[in-house]
Amino acid sequence: MFNSITGTSDGGYLVNELACYLQTDALDIALPNMQMIEIRYKAHYTARQYHYHLPLGKLQLLALILYLPSETSLANIETVRMAAVKAVLAWQKTKTDSSQDKDNQALVYDVLVVDIQFSEDANSSNNNNSDNNDEHNNDNNIEHNRQRNQLPKRLKHEFAARYFMENLVVDMSDHAQRLQVFSWHDWCSITLALQTSCELWRFLGYHLDQLQRSVSSHVASFESEDMLVTQFLSSALLFDHAITIDNALIKYGIQQAPNSALVAMTLAQKNKSQTAQMYQQHRQQAATLWSQLSTQMIQTVSAELTAQAGIESLKPQFSLWQQQLLDESAFSRHELIRTLYRHPKQELALQKTGYVVHQHSYENLGRHYVLIFYGQDLAGQNSKAAIQPNLQQIAQDVATRLPMAELHHIIILGIDFISDAGETFMDIDLWIQPVNNMTQRERQLTKQIQRLKQQGAEQQDIQQPVAKKQADKKPNEPVNDLPQIRLNLSIPARKDKL
Repeated sequence: MFNSITGTSDGGYLVNELACYLQTDALDIALPNMQMIEIRYKAHYTARQYHYHLPLGKLQLLALILYLPSETSLANIETVRMAAVKAVLAWQKTKTDSSQDKDNQALVYDVLVVDIQFSEDANSSNNNNSDNNDEHNNDNNIEHNRQRNQLPKRLKHEFAARYFMENLVVDMSDHAQRLQVFSWHDWCSITLALQTSCELWRFLGYHLDQLQRSVSSHVASFESEDMLVTQFLSSALLFDHAITIDNALIKYGIQQAPNSALVAMTLAQKNKSQTAQMYQQHRQQAATLWSQLSTQMIQTVSAELTAQAGIESLKPQFSLWQQQLLDESAFSRHELIRTLYRHPKQELALQKTGYVVHQHSYENLGRHYVLIFYGQDLAGQNSKAAIQPNLQQIAQDVATRLPMAELHHIIILGIDFISDAGETFMDIDLWIQPVNNMTQRERQLTKQIQRLKQQGAEQQDIQQPVAKKQADKKPNEPVNDLPQIRLNLSIPARKDKL
């Protein structure tokens, strides 16, 4: 349960991505029945709750830090830890009972992350002071320790399923008790492995289900969080949502056949083949690249608008833009990044004239991407000079041509590859176009159009040869490795940026 003392850990890009979903500033929480624990064990705690409004639901994360003297025994550590978790459960039940939003409890995940940090004996020099002075001196010493050593000493511990079966028996069928508890190290490991908010959400559902099975069957379904994350990432269930999107795209006529990469990865997961690990590495790499690229695109736009009037009113919009880009699964990001990496392999004639590739989100059916690769011929109709001023109009045209009732955003990426001193740079123009929801009449017309298409009417092919090659690939053909070229993902700032 308890292991060696460690320093810091890296939660990966997901920790930074979650920030754009934060609804309010963190709230300081006072936990019940903790005062006597603090006095008896010379402990101190801080508890802050973060409310994230993710696309799939609400994540309520309570970050609890327990500060303990460095010489605290393992038995006392467990006593304090148990008392803290029970205090959170009591606070959570009171909060849930007083909530007026009980109907939406199924759309909420409550998470507790427990961080145990050691400090010098905060009260040793003030043993003769009053309780109030002890608490005040404890705060001062903790701050002093932070200033002396910026890397806190943390205890590596865990909870896992057996903890809820043997140490902290709760009714997991009770909404008020559906608290998922992780150690700080395990939470960092989870966010580092999952990388995207949508997959974090699905893992929490998977984790909760495993906890409920363990408690009801009295058999631990997993021994550690690391093992459960590995099990989750190795499951074919990971692709269920993407398959649903893929089927919908075929139904709408946006693509003619199942996505070959999705078929290959799903079969590899189901058959537990040797290529499954390779595909997982490709997805993880693509997730990181897309995170970097998306953040830089938004930061570039934000920096250029900062000097303009009314920037304060645009700040909330930046978060919404960033959410549209980051609300993609690892597989969806893989397909977008793979499209970018295919460009250097295109025929030189196609690179010279420029071309368009349509990609759809495999996380959200209502989001469509248009990747415009600018032609190198400066006088051509697909050159950057000709296309860049018309990105908004292109987005609007695509929105009217896509017969999808769910459509809500068109994202245009104008991509320019620049070679300089042996390096290849990517310069990207970004336009995000919201799309109004269809009316009932428009939905009826859309269905009529689909029926006509099914009857043999000529289909409007919005995908270019590159996307068609993807559909023509054999289902079991391996996906190309991503790092085919070296890209500098830093987007150069330009005055003519939209």
